[in-house]
Amino acid sequence: MLTTIKKYTLFFLAALLVVGGCKKTEYSFGSIKTPSALTLTTAIQGVDASNPNGNGTGKVTITSTATDVLTYNIDFGDGQTAVVPTGTILHKYSNPGVNTYTVTVNAVGTGGALSTISKRITVFVAFEIPLTILNPLTGTGSKVWVTDNDAPGHFGVGAGNFFFPNYYAAGPNTREACAYDDEITFSRDAINRVSMNVNNKGASFSIGASSVFYGFSGPDNCYPINTGGTKLLAFMDATSGSTAAVSTQIQFMVPGNGIINFGTGGTTYEILSITNTSMHLRNIGSDGNSWYQKLKPKP
Repeated sequence: MLTTIKKYTLFFLAALLVVGGCKKTEYSFGSIKTPSALTLTTAIQGVDASNPNGNGTGKVTITSTATDVLTYNIDFGDGQTAVVPTGTILHKYSNPGVNTYTVTVNAVGTGGALSTISKRITVFVAFEIPLTILNPLTGTGSKVWVTDNDAPGHFGVGAGNFFFPNYYAAGPNTREACAYDDEITFSRDAINRVSMNVNNKGASFSIGASSVFYGFSGPDNCYPINTGGTKLLAFMDATSGSTAAVSTQIQFMVPGNGIINFGTGGTTYEILSITNTSMHLRNIGSDGNSWYQKLKPKP
């Protein structure tokens, strides 16, 4: 009898162990909370009355806040995203020109609960000038260039679809004196924007076909052209269809009358070549021809 009781007792204990071992472990995650009071603010770098879409750096500080939030997933609208636990990030847009983006923030709460907010922003991004052009053009900050009047072809003209002066190339020191005394200063600022100032000593040379463009009337000659003070240049990829064999494929636009050291009626200059000691420019004049000038650093 005692032996039988022991057997039943052992069987009962074993059953309890089996039942206990099969019981599921229960976990508690707490209550699921959806983020609330979600906000989104953006600050485009360099915005002022003259630069409503920023100063060209493309940098935007994005800040989002919410209650009951664990982290923020931000879509910048340019194909890039980021997980931002603090809710604040400095993002740099890189597509040149003025572009509009939709910034979307997903605030993540417990259990993956989401709240979403979006905002459209318009950002100006200046063209990023290659250092192989920027450094020789401005030096460490500012550099003065003059006509390379000793160089063959320092003043030339060719067909509009050519990239060399197939019509005429001036020999050394054969042009008017006013074409040789101009001083052209290229300067860069802290964010690598380039400005130009031309000191023409009171007169600049203009081809006859373009004299009206500068407010005069007459043949090829020296005219008291106003060079317009310091002007911020706009750099971009060249639109001429040039190849790397004949050009850097970078051009810049000069505001106002566009004059550098002699006038053709053109305001866009393609940099065919540039080194620390020489620069070769091409533009299309008001006559449809391609015009060429060679510069060198002021001695």
